[in-house]
Amino acid sequence: MRAVVQRVSSARVVVAESAVGEIRQGLMVLLGVEKEDTEEDARYLAGKLAGLRIFEDDSGKMNLSVQETGGEILVVSQFTLLGDCRQGRRPGFSAAAPPEEADRLYLLFCELLRQHRISVATGVFRADMDVHLVNHGPVTFILDSRKRF
Repeated sequence: MRAVVQRVSSARVVVAESAVGEIRQGLMVLLGVEKEDTEEDARYLAGKLAGLRIFEDDSGKMNLSVQETGGEILVVSQFTLLGDCRQGRRPGFSAAAPPEEADRLYLLFCELLRQHRISVATGVFRADMDVHLVNHGPVTFILDSRKRF
């Protein structure tokens, strides 16, 4: 599983001109699910994200997690994170999980975040979405369940 994580002061996702997911301060997560990903990948990434200390404490240091700040998370499925652009001009998506499995693991990932007592909003799987966000910092990280050690 690959995730692009952005610390935001607000974020929302719009489908057909209607907001379907919206958060205030917290994290915007674009999530790509690979063919070989399992429930363990979802568990690892959800736990890592819930505890990731990227919010500033009173001293201005990144020392607080989204849990500790009471922030929210907006998760949007994005298979293009798995695009391979090394050859030619058109990205290849052979590493992406089939839609049914990707949706299952995407929903599991969101539920695992909720089990950490975090408010989670989502986009609509496989929909054409417009994502609006204010990246605070800017702070952006890439997490990959395949690169744990």
